[in-house]
Amino acid sequence: MPGEEARFGTIQENRIIPLWSLTVWLVVMNTTMFNVALPSVISQFDLSPTAGSWIVSGYSIVFALSTITFSRLSDFIPIGRLLMTGLVILGIASIIGYFANNFVFVLVSRMVQAMGAGAVPGLGMVLATRYIPISRRGRAMSFISSAASLGFGLGPVIGGGITQLFGWNFLFIVTGVVLLLLPVFKIYLPVEQRRDGSFDFVGALLTGGGVTTLLLYLSSFAFWQLGLSVLFFTILVLFSKKKVDPFIRINLFKNSRYVSLLFVGLIAFMTHFAFLFVMPVMLANLFHKEPAVIGLVIFPGAMLSAFAAIYVGRWIDRFGNLPVMRAGILSLLISAVLFSLLGTKAFYMTAIFYMFTSIGFSSLTSSLANENSRILSKDEVGSGMGMLQLVQFFGGALGVAIAGLLIEGQRAFTLEVVYRNVFIFYTILVCIAISIYHFKIKKKV
Repeated sequence: MPGEEARFGTIQENRIIPLWSLTVWLVVMNTTMFNVALPSVISQFDLSPTAGSWIVSGYSIVFALSTITFSRLSDFIPIGRLLMTGLVILGIASIIGYFANNFVFVLVSRMVQAMGAGAVPGLGMVLATRYIPISRRGRAMSFISSAASLGFGLGPVIGGGITQLFGWNFLFIVTGVVLLLLPVFKIYLPVEQRRDGSFDFVGALLTGGGVTTLLLYLSSFAFWQLGLSVLFFTILVLFSKKKVDPFIRINLFKNSRYVSLLFVGLIAFMTHFAFLFVMPVMLANLFHKEPAVIGLVIFPGAMLSAFAAIYVGRWIDRFGNLPVMRAGILSLLISAVLFSLLGTKAFYMTAIFYMFTSIGFSSLTSSLANENSRILSKDEVGSGMGMLQLVQFFGGALGVAIAGLLIEGQRAFTLEVVYRNVFIFYTILVCIAISIYHFKIKKKV
């Protein structure tokens, strides 16, 4: 398709996309590796569980905000320059974090890590949208999304092994490997010129304030934090309407198809993150399994997502986004139903059912990203794809928070009933996603 090639420009897809996917895997895995290291960090620095949890939750907040910031900057700053900046920040913070000897040092290192790491996922989607024609874009999106899914699944497994063998400090070194990729990226990244544009710092600060206070509310349920979040978002909307080039393009939310895709992505991340949170807890408390066994149970599903990447991409390119999206939602539904009915009967059921979760999540996120890239205009790509990433990672945090609340609120019931009810809740949530797909997305082709 010569016209498409001329419009998007050219890159060495077969080299840059696998390289970018490897980087996404490292970055996303860094999000979940520290989950299993938290008990060691809390014990070493004599912290409360709430204080220790900020090593993970604080990282997630900064990571989500950094993702949309880098995506938004890509509207006028070259992708290569942004990525190199992000990787340098991530790599240096990782090296510094390795030598951390107090909690504040660890927390600051993690926050700075997240600032750099946010450049990778969002810019990957922007790169694919900008340079790869729609006829081949599905495969690229699938590789990147599946690398993220693999990172989510393998993070606890690899993090647990490294923590046990070398100590939690060594987790920083794993992520520091990204510095070795800088020369390779320098070769294959496209050369772009800086375009006219300005960055809306006020809008970025309001977005950050709104997201941060909302996530804080979900962990503490202090209503003043919820009120502050509403205030931030209200001011953001009013301010953005008057801004020529706002941080958040409010007009995107007038596109009902785009909004529907955001909601489906939100539910997909809520469900996947909730399952990744509930499965280890259930295996430990209900089936009394050791961390190593728990990691092995999760491992097959994570690997399946990686191996399926090439096929998901081919299916998208051959059949389109909607059939793959539908298959992904149905796969999530199957996993949720099976977990609800049989997940508490035997521990090995978790390994089987999580395979459906993993392949469904990978298929759904790949097709969602590709469909968004198709419906967004050139001027909307940076903001639109960044917003998609922000909503999805917020959905992950929300999913875990709700799952924790559901477990805490059912202390009067047996563990088997508690976990079954959690899975039933997410089964209903996936059914809502199916309804959105059927009535809002499928109808508007």
